[in-house]
Amino acid sequence: MKKIGWSIPLIAFAVGLLTAAHSQAQITLLAVGNLDQSRAGSFADLSGLTYKLENGAPANLLGGLGSGIAYASGNTFLALPDRGPNALPYDAAIDETTSYINRFHTITMDLDKNTSGAGLPFTLTPRLRATTLLWSFAPLVYGTGNGLGVGSGAPPLNHFFLHFFTGRSDNFDPNQNSGNPHDARFDTEGIRVSNDGLSVFITDEYGPYIYQFSRITGMRVRTYPLPADFYVPNLKPVGNDEISGNTTGRTANKGMEGLAITPDGRTLVGIMQNALIQDASAGASKLLRIVAIDIVSGHTRQYAYLLTTGTGVSEILAINGHEFLVDERDGKGRGDGSNAKIKQLFKIDLAGAVDIASMDGPTAATHAVSKTAFLDIVKLLTDNGFATSEIPAKIEGIAFGPDVKEGNTTMHTLWIANDNDFLSTVADTNGVQIQNSNQFYVVGFTDGDLAGSKFVPQQFHRFFDK
Repeated sequence: MKKIGWSIPLIAFAVGLLTAAHSQAQITLLAVGNLDQSRAGSFADLSGLTYKLENGAPANLLGGLGSGIAYASGNTFLALPDRGPNALPYDAAIDETTSYINRFHTITMDLDKNTSGAGLPFTLTPRLRATTLLWSFAPLVYGTGNGLGVGSGAPPLNHFFLHFFTGRSDNFDPNQNSGNPHDARFDTEGIRVSNDGLSVFITDEYGPYIYQFSRITGMRVRTYPLPADFYVPNLKPVGNDEISGNTTGRTANKGMEGLAITPDGRTLVGIMQNALIQDASAGASKLLRIVAIDIVSGHTRQYAYLLTTGTGVSEILAINGHEFLVDERDGKGRGDGSNAKIKQLFKIDLAGAVDIASMDGPTAATHAVSKTAFLDIVKLLTDNGFATSEIPAKIEGIAFGPDVKEGNTTMHTLWIANDNDFLSTVADTNGVQIQNSNQFYVVGFTDGDLAGSKFVPQQFHRFFDK
């Protein structure tokens, strides 16, 4: 029998192929959990609010939890709703919004080994622990409702020392640009926790804003100004009117959708959902600007990200000090009455990236950061038995969580959350009403799945009872 000779390079190549195939097979759906109730009742949060919003919805309605999700160490996560229950028709003059008070929820996530012998490897039981309302000690600007057929946009809980941020679209000063920190309107989208556990950083779409709040009280403690050309000069309560009335700034309802914090806790990294108006009009409609902010000094740098197949970006998450995951998606799936198509995570690297702050859109686009595919969420879920009509349209929040053991393998965990638009049921592709829960998907991955990148968890200090 003729012997086959194996050269060292050929052996190395073969081993590399086997290793790559093995590592890529490690991305696993570990668990799925729902959170639709609390000790206050079904679809009720723990804000303690007992009144009705302008559209008749309860002020303590539990929903929209997946606009943002942040890990806070241990088995504790923070979940962020957006501007409130405006998916149902109410008043088009204010974009169907209400004076829903912005808030975040503290959730205990019990991830346990599944011993039933059927289903996913783990079970997930989310429990709502607390709801924290967001407010300013300094007075805020609220809409009067004059000429819009509605009353004041100030929530009834306001008093001399407490001025609450709300989702209502007319809560702004028309004589200032959209970066005015005194505006009460706030469409919260991204959230991260400081390394000492005492603060949360939250981004929004109306400004766009980046605010720092006390995690304990919910009081705003700092505002981080963004570059002036991110703001629109002409404000309107209807998003489409605001878009048509401006030639520069963020596109209405497509502001700073995602937020990351580096593991050392020193840098915030925000990403816009879509191109700035001036970038798109110049031919760079797929250019999204990333803003890195030094937490101490407030100094900013900008980087370029180009969309691949999605219509926008919902989140950004730090793998380490310079590499990030970006959540790129379309608006198809459960809640849209259609089948999910594009929900993808890409890995990007800002090391050596060019600061595009002074560049126009087309020039900035030539300096876009490199990106590689990390995870196709639709494929992962359909491979695990989910129909595309069951996959949420708005998969928006991502966070890393604690490591787990799966067999003999230690796996990092990636937590993915959806925004259910505060709707408990929605129509499917056949017009049949189906459940539309606030859901959390837990995905396990290994170091090998990061293709040479090193995962560095956020470095929490133990100054806070988590």
